[in-house]
Amino acid sequence: QVQLVESGGGLVQAGGSLRLSCAASRRIFNINAMGWYRQAPGKQREFVATITSGGSTNYADSVKGRFTISRDSAKNTVDLQMNSLKPEDTAVYYCSVTTFIAYWGQGTQVTVSS
Repeated sequence: QVQLVESGGGLVQAGGSLRLSCAASRRIFNINAMGWYRQAPGKQREFVATITSGGSTNYADSVKGRFTISRDSAKNTVDLQMNSLKPEDTAVYYCSVTTFIAYWGQGTQVTVSS
C-alpha cells in the first residue's frame, strides 16, 4: 500500500511563504499526475495545482503567480512553493498522486494570519 506523507505546513503571517513537500512510501509507477488540493473549514476540497508526468502544470486561478508546483520523478516527490500567502489560503493541504487510481495523503495544516 502506498502512503503519501505531506510536510512543511505551519503558521505564517500574510505575505509570507511556506514550502510543502510530499513523499511516497515507495516507488509509484505509471504516474499520470501529481498535485495539491486544499480544504478550508466548512468548505469542500478544492484543486490547487497539478503537474503531469510530462511536466505540464496547471493552477487554480486563486493561486496563479503565487504558488509553484514542482516534482522529482526519481524520488516520487512533489513540492508546492507558496509565496505571498493570504489568510484565505488557510486550509488543510493534501497531496495527491494519480495513476490508475488516486492516492491521497493525510494532509498538512497551513494557517495564514492577517
